[in-house]
Amino acid sequence: MDPISLEDLALLDVLQRIDQGHAPGAHSRALHERLIDAALAEIGEDGALVLTDAGVERCKSLRHRVAADTEAAQVLKDREEAGQEAETP
Repeated sequence: MDPISLEDLALLDVLQRIDQGHAPGAHSRALHERLIDAALAEIGEDGALVLTDAGVERCKSLRHRVAADTEAAQVLKDREEAGQEAETP
């Protein structure tokens, strides 16, 4: 399995910011439109960008992916260290 892409990490960052009430500024019109077109966000009652259910699920999925990648990297590191210890006399 390939590690998570930079694009997905950037998307996770944006989704988390929106979820925390720190949506991208008005200067990011293209980003707003892309998120809305992808059904990941919508304009809330107060005019702020908010996550849709799909956006929340995508955010959760990306968080799980980051956690899995981190855990896999640790397992590989532990195996490598164990292999080096076994080779050392």
